[in-house]
Amino acid sequence: MQASQGTVDPSEVAKFEAMAAEWWDPKGKFKPLHMLNPCRLDYITSQIAGEFDRDLSEITPFKGLRLLDIGCGGGLLSEPMARLGATVVGADAAGGNIPVAQVHATQSGLDIDYRHTTAEALAEAGEQFDIVLNMEVVEHVANPLSYLSACQNLLKLGGLHLCSTINRNPKSYAVAILGAEVIMRWLPKGTHEWHKFITPDELVDLLTKSGVQTVDRKGFVFNPITWSWSISDQDLSVNYVTASVKPSTS
Repeated sequence: MQASQGTVDPSEVAKFEAMAAEWWDPKGKFKPLHMLNPCRLDYITSQIAGEFDRDLSEITPFKGLRLLDIGCGGGLLSEPMARLGATVVGADAAGGNIPVAQVHATQSGLDIDYRHTTAEALAEAGEQFDIVLNMEVVEHVANPLSYLSACQNLLKLGGLHLCSTINRNPKSYAVAILGAEVIMRWLPKGTHEWHKFITPDELVDLLTKSGVQTVDRKGFVFNPITWSWSISDQDLSVNYVTASVKPSTS
């Protein structure tokens, strides 16, 4: 399924195409995401459970929920969502990611609908979801408001939108670019562009303009001593995440 490129930035797509084969290597170029993933999943699952009144102690608590993982990459979030019972569509504008995701899902015995497509194309096709996961994508698109508006159009009334990105300040430059790309070499140089980072207040404003209501925001904080991530109510200085809902009445 393919359609107009919309807010896709071809140069950003090319960056991730070049790294596609390494998605499932925890020591490769996506090591930061593998390290962050447990923390992301804690937040995602708790927000979904709270919004849709699901019991996480059940084997498949998200059964009956249709979920879109936009910018799915190799499926690091799509797979656990499928294991929890959601009907998952994983979409990515970087076509090279899709075969990697499909092969890994097959090897894992999971049925996930992976597509090389965009949020705009899915919205044009009339697709609707209970949940849209939009994790670490908005800082890579050409027009954040248009992109977020497409994500909002994909939500059913009362649907949940989860969006994470990177704050824009001197600390985020030091940590996300100098630290991750230059010093630690976790990511290739140029993976992120500091001027594309979005502050929490800016993101909430964009989300509001797109048509959803932000109900929560938290920080993802890395501790270099314990070498682990945690969720913070206060520290949104670098990585952070928001939860928003589409009003149940239009």
